[in-house]
Amino acid sequence: MSSGDERPPKKIQRLSRDSSQTSKPNFTEINKSNEKVLPTNSAVKPEPSIPNERKPAERTHRLCPYLDTINRQYLDFDFEKLCSVSLTRINVYACLVCGKYFQGRGTNTHAYTHSVAESHHVFLNLHTLKFYCLPDNYEIIDSSLDDIKYVLNPTFTELHIKNLDSSTKLSRAIDGSLYMPGIVGLNNIKANDYCNVVLQSLSHVAPLRDYFLREENYSKIKRPPGDSSYTLVQRFGELMRKLWNPRNFKAHVSPHEMLQAVVLWSRKKFQFTQQGDPIDFLSWFLNALHRALNGTKKKNSSIIYKSFLGSMNIYTRKIPPTELDDKQKRTLLATAEYQEVVTESPFLYLTCDLPPPPLFIDEFRENIIPQVNLYQLLTKFNGQSEKEYKTYKENFMKRFEITQLPPYLILYIKRFTKNTFFVEKNPTIVNFPVKNVDFGELLTPEIKAKHKNTIYDLIANIVHDGEPSKGTYRVHILQKSTGKWYEMQDLHVIDILPQMITLTEAYIQIYELRK
Repeated sequence: MSSGDERPPKKIQRLSRDSSQTSKPNFTEINKSNEKVLPTNSAVKPEPSIPNERKPAERTHRLCPYLDTINRQYLDFDFEKLCSVSLTRINVYACLVCGKYFQGRGTNTHAYTHSVAESHHVFLNLHTLKFYCLPDNYEIIDSSLDDIKYVLNPTFTELHIKNLDSSTKLSRAIDGSLYMPGIVGLNNIKANDYCNVVLQSLSHVAPLRDYFLREENYSKIKRPPGDSSYTLVQRFGELMRKLWNPRNFKAHVSPHEMLQAVVLWSRKKFQFTQQGDPIDFLSWFLNALHRALNGTKKKNSSIIYKSFLGSMNIYTRKIPPTELDDKQKRTLLATAEYQEVVTESPFLYLTCDLPPPPLFIDEFRENIIPQVNLYQLLTKFNGQSEKEYKTYKENFMKRFEITQLPPYLILYIKRFTKNTFFVEKNPTIVNFPVKNVDFGELLTPEIKAKHKNTIYDLIANIVHDGEPSKGTYRVHILQKSTGKWYEMQDLHVIDILPQMITLTEAYIQIYELRK
């Protein structure tokens, strides 16, 4: 008998169904010693007992007459696995009739009470993935329930993952709508669109996606005692599997559990109740995942660094104060303090500076939006262009030289500048090609010779619309199997022409190295 069984010692007799009755099929009769007796009208013969064999503790499995009461359209496993009454995480069951979560299945538990009060009988243990019928408290074994188990915990084979970028097969949700796995909306709980666009973009970085779709890749990672940041890895893996689930009940996913982990491990720096900046979230998230996967400073120490880590040389020289005369400046420039210093710096993304928009526009040019070419922004990293950086007491000239390009290159186009009073947005449109972007033009001949290929294709483009503090975010995603582009803004997913992508106010872009 299972641990959840709490039977009174009295003999319980249930009515069996005869030809004149239309009630539900009869159940097992239980005698005083709790031995199982087959119903009188059952055609199933008891199995012969084998001597010296230990009988299992679980009760015999039976078909359940209540399976037709399950409402799959009410089932949503995206939310935190908490009992809706006691808010506990221990021993939680989902009612498969109304979709609510309750604790336990013994006689004094919330699930048992709910079952008796509402006549809801089929429950799923969210941890063990076993199905039970309450209040009779027996386990249900039925292959028709496998789809529910798969939605709660989608699993992917290596062959399935290998074919993700070549499969054009559409999936059908419970409501009959068709969707492409990987191209599904993410629910906006209140103001988490800045997180959604980053999570959608990362779900299409192939090595990162393939790594997190198979839980065995990271299930054996050990963290120090008291450190539970590994939860962030688990939640991201669960979200990735739900986004690519080919057998989902609905054509969207709620990132609720993922965001709960983000709020907790960022110490409330990132909330889903107030708008944030995607680049801040992306930077924190990649570094947090890297540390939780036991990553070190070495390039191949985690899947994060393998995918996104590049390196550059930064040349810095100090500028003499402007109030000095030429002779004093020359004297200072000869000292060691004012010599150019080279430092090697790794990077996960490159920051591109937009030229300042024109201050004054006459009445004939007021509708003209300033534009700039992407290659013009990238000259910052060619090792020759210098830029001035000011601190409160000193000025520096810096130039940047890329020494190693990563397999996936993230560009951050800096649109917001903070001054004393408010945040200002630069509306300049960046003209960029969707394919065949050659970053080799930025490299010196010696460094370029070390790279087999330097041509990249765009796979994700995050856009900001509206005012700096009140705006919204959307993302353009390339579906590799079909070659189509999709625009996603929370739950809204539409296809879009690639020519339209270049007309948007691009904010963050992810480029993939062509192999």
